[in-house]
Amino acid sequence: MNTTVESPNPLIASDRVEGTAVYDTAGEKLGHVERFMVDKVSGQAEYAVMAFGGILGIGHRHYPVPWKALTYDTDKSGYVVSLSKEKLENAPNYDHEGDEPTYDRAYGQEVYAYYGVPHL
Repeated sequence: MNTTVESPNPLIASDRVEGTAVYDTAGEKLGHVERFMVDKVSGQAEYAVMAFGGILGIGHRHYPVPWKALTYDTDKSGYVVSLSKEKLENAPNYDHEGDEPTYDRAYGQEVYAYYGVPHL
């Protein structure tokens, strides 16, 4: 998998990340990055909120994926997460924007543990 970003600039604008496809390691498209959550103090991206499921963008659910669980693949022009579609279906998620979880330490530990990523 090619994980280097071939660009003279290592940064990317948020509006270019939103809508980027997310794939599993087999190359199957799982969904897309709908938004990402940034720590207000450190400025670091903590989660990519992935839209997954539904039909034609209707009825999808939101899956906060730890940013560290994603790898950018230039060949796919998208992110890859080491999780099968079946395992993703059981990942922590929510239905609508108004139903967002409280992104507190306990929730962070649950999500990061699910994806096998250390939570600081």
